[in-house]
Amino acid sequence: MSYQKIAVVSGASSGIGAATARSLAQAGHHVYALARRTERVEALAKEINGTPVTCDVTDDAAVAAFAATLDRVDLLVNNAGGAIGADPVATAEVADWQAMYDVNVLGTLRLTKALLPALVASGAGTIVTVSSTAGLIVYEGGGGYAAAKHAQTALVETLRLELCGEPVRVVEIDPGMVKTDEFALNRFSGDTTRAAAVYQGVEHPLTADDIATCITWTATLPHHINIDRMVVRPLAQAAQHKVHRV
Repeated sequence: MSYQKIAVVSGASSGIGAATARSLAQAGHHVYALARRTERVEALAKEINGTPVTCDVTDDAAVAAFAATLDRVDLLVNNAGGAIGADPVATAEVADWQAMYDVNVLGTLRLTKALLPALVASGAGTIVTVSSTAGLIVYEGGGGYAAAKHAQTALVETLRLELCGEPVRVVEIDPGMVKTDEFALNRFSGDTTRAAAVYQGVEHPLTADDIATCITWTATLPHHINIDRMVVRPLAQAAQHKVHRV
């Protein structure tokens, strides 16, 4: 008997999360669009015939309460995350590092732990975690974000080992330069000049839709195929420090 697959997407109020929710809905999933901003997820859920969920992944009780409402989950996309600041280690704000760790790493841990029993029970579950190329290499001014993303990558790799033999795929997506409406603005506290400088001269940075396409592809392959890690950069970005600008 066929059924509509259930997907949960965190950080769904904007950027990659919102694009992924749309892409998965188009692919036939019923999407639970999860984020802190109620109005955003309500509008998105209405657009894609999904279910809005107001939830902060840094809140243990909120995540547990959400998980308790679900009877079935086939796909979890851990997308909630972000960067704060670009200070060198010598002048870094400890609170910024704590905040990045809490949302990127512990947010992924909370949601994964809460939904893992349902993913296993589905008989064909998939967990896709959106990390970053910053989880694979460091760069000046990116210590806090790179530390959090390295930890997130370690979580994913460990989880894959621990779930060997269970019917759950574990996928990691590592985007490079992606231009979205909010990521760089949030990183630089709304400073539009600094945010724009990140992408200056790059003709075709990746978009949220590009990453959503990658996520949907990995999640809709035959279930015996596991894409362990997908590193996705724009053509102009050969490496973290090698970007062609015109």
